[in-house]
Amino acid sequence: MVHARRTSLAPLLSGATALLLATATAQGNDLPAQAQVINQKSFNVLGDVPPPTVANYSTLFIPPGTTKDSLSEKPFHIYDEEFLDIIGANPTLTLLKSSGTNPMFHEAAVWVPSTDDVFFVQNAGDPAAGTGLNRSAVIQRISLSQVTADVSAERNSTGKVDVHVVVATPAITNPNGATNYRNRILFAGEGQGSRVAPALYVMSQNAPYNATVILDNYFGRQFNSINDVAINPRTGDIYFTDTTYGYVQDFRPENVIQKQVWRFNETSGAVAVAADGFNMPNGITFSPDGHHAYVTDTGVIQGFFGRNSSFPSSIYRYDVEEDGTFSNRKTFAFIATGVPDGVHVDTKSNLYAGCGDGVHVYNPSGKLLGKIWIGSTVANFQFAGKGRMVILAETELYYATLKAEGAFPGQLY
Repeated sequence: MVHARRTSLAPLLSGATALLLATATAQGNDLPAQAQVINQKSFNVLGDVPPPTVANYSTLFIPPGTTKDSLSEKPFHIYDEEFLDIIGANPTLTLLKSSGTNPMFHEAAVWVPSTDDVFFVQNAGDPAAGTGLNRSAVIQRISLSQVTADVSAERNSTGKVDVHVVVATPAITNPNGATNYRNRILFAGEGQGSRVAPALYVMSQNAPYNATVILDNYFGRQFNSINDVAINPRTGDIYFTDTTYGYVQDFRPENVIQKQVWRFNETSGAVAVAADGFNMPNGITFSPDGHHAYVTDTGVIQGFFGRNSSFPSSIYRYDVEEDGTFSNRKTFAFIATGVPDGVHVDTKSNLYAGCGDGVHVYNPSGKLLGKIWIGSTVANFQFAGKGRMVILAETELYYATLKAEGAFPGQLY
């Protein structure tokens, strides 16, 4: 057991927040050893605000009075007292694996409760991956049974958890998003070149990892490059985002159909548009009750076209009607560092987003509660039930413990 050094939160903040935190302290919720308070008032006025060439979406923001090292030393950053109930009394962050320059830990994070394995994939669009038109991204898995209490107590446990390559039969071409679905893993495949169409695949959760394509077109037309996928918890319908990252990352043709969010009912075979009006629709998830959908737009990143800071780096929330359609689009959050890529929710409807400096956590109203600071891009992550999270930081693989519990552990539809 790791014993956290507990420090009162109240002296670190002022005003109403300090009063609330003082109350939390009186109830035993003191500051955990790996946590620190980030006082937003400390940077409301900087005086000398850096020019856009110095401070933009691609740069880390280091709050006054902190350094990158100090932010990493205590990686659970408290922006609001509600974050205390999410991280609990003793959150931990552990580095499990590094891969040099190869982005082996990218997307499609899925936890399989029956085996306690977590699956994920390599970044097919990164030049350092050596994929592109030459070969497809690599699927991998780890067993969380290897992440013992001793492992999670260390900040660096590289070499103590094995990463296994998963060979699907037939191959899943450039998988990117994934989720649990009907006791299988549902992958969003981005396609390859002009002849291998983007597709939705289902793969068995155990060896020999048999795979089947369940959708690869819309009335005979290819999708662009299917990015992420989620299941509506009320209906079991599949929703997926289709963007043009395959094209701007050099492994798909120029966009061939509008960039949209789609809905697919595997039972009936019906495919329909759920929402449009995006620049680069990316991550997607639902609230635990299925009444809201969250979609990220990462348009600020345009691949070989470069950066366009006038494009979105935002999370949008929709109401989900009884018939499964989306309505009442609302801007839920804008991300200052990087873009919001993969998104997931916990059982209390808090939203988590992989961003340019780590995992950002919002309450259902869109208030930033805190961050799990990595100091580099987190494309995706996944809860592994209650109190555990695997974080994919491209060239680094992390394991976090916290109090929150992820929603939709098995997606049995």
